[in-house]
Amino acid sequence: MSSELSQTATLERRMTQADFDAFATLSGDANPIHIDADFAAHTPFGKPVAHGAFLCSILRGLVAELVPGARQVSQSVIFPNPARTGETLVFSATITRQGEHGPVIAIQAHRKNDQAVCLEGETEMAS
Repeated sequence: MSSELSQTATLERRMTQADFDAFATLSGDANPIHIDADFAAHTPFGKPVAHGAFLCSILRGLVAELVPGARQVSQSVIFPNPARTGETLVFSATITRQGEHGPVIAIQAHRKNDQAVCLEGETEMAS
């Protein structure tokens, strides 16, 4: 699989409660921190937060722009800050090197307003 180093795909997306609710329905993850504003108001987050897997899914779409048709071999991510409903996130995927199976892609999502990183990691792809 031929991929150019430093090739990047980006996307801005506003996180909505409708997104969180739809992902909860599809995934079966109905944790109230994601879907119950009253519950979330009494947590350190103050508002519902995105499912980590939802953020990963958005990034997977960006990865597909860089390496169409590739399969994911591995992924490692951390979630240092919450992504709350109503916030706009900037998602990015950048090919950083060639791994054992194919391109290794740095993935990130950060809040647009304060640049706080909500997801950071990398994924390796293969054809």
